[in-house]
Amino acid sequence: MAPIPKTVVATGTSSGIGFEAIKQLLAQQEQPYRLLLGVRDAPKTQAAIDAVQFDASTGHSVTVLPLELADLKSVKSFAAQVLERLGKDDKLDYLLLNAATSAGAEQPGPHGSKWCESYIVNHLSQHYLVHLLRTKLVDSSARIVFVSSAVIQMVKDPSSLESDLKGGSGVKGLTVYAETKLVALFGAHWWRRQLAGLCTVVAVSPGLIPDTGLGRGAGFTVPKDMSDAKSVPEGGASILRAFTRDDFPADPDLIFLTSWG
Repeated sequence: MAPIPKTVVATGTSSGIGFEAIKQLLAQQEQPYRLLLGVRDAPKTQAAIDAVQFDASTGHSVTVLPLELADLKSVKSFAAQVLERLGKDDKLDYLLLNAATSAGAEQPGPHGSKWCESYIVNHLSQHYLVHLLRTKLVDSSARIVFVSSAVIQMVKDPSSLESDLKGGSGVKGLTVYAETKLVALFGAHWWRRQLAGLCTVVAVSPGLIPDTGLGRGAGFTVPKDMSDAKSVPEGGASILRAFTRDDFPADPDLIFLTSWG
């Protein structure tokens, strides 16, 4: 009897380690996956998926749906499309929240928001997406994977978060990126408490990966010759390990998985 496909709903999979993680899932032969991907440029991502040329006979399937995380209305529309496609009976096994941008807070917030775009994309919209999918996630005993970053260690004074992350604050990209990833980790902990015993919630740092291009929006680049730098395939594999790892510490507050162990 063929295995039942596991359903993955994911953000941030049009390029970089997110796209690499999808490619690695599609390369698996024993476990089929049903992938519902929310991306900004759906036609471009669909073309990239088509170029992967995965073996559909294994049971894999990919649906690419439009999602603009800077717009909460788009998030609501995406969630509605996901729930419609899943229907009443299909499970949602994994929710992967990988989308991120590193733009600074020099510009006003999008769509009249008081918050900068990076804060909306990196935290608010994906936090909202979990809210919208909560019932299906609980019914499915799903695993929710927040892609975090060790860059959160740069944040020394959390009391500045509210002022720094407002649109037009003038705070530069690297600082905004670190602060938004820290808030997203706070969000992961909030969901871990809210969904205790109902869903598994983890955060994962895929490591220092120079070739993703994430730093372009913030005006910084990651040197490729750093001793702890990792490749895009290694980063994708780190994300996927968060799908299956169950060797968690006894302390439920320890949900942060790293690329080094």
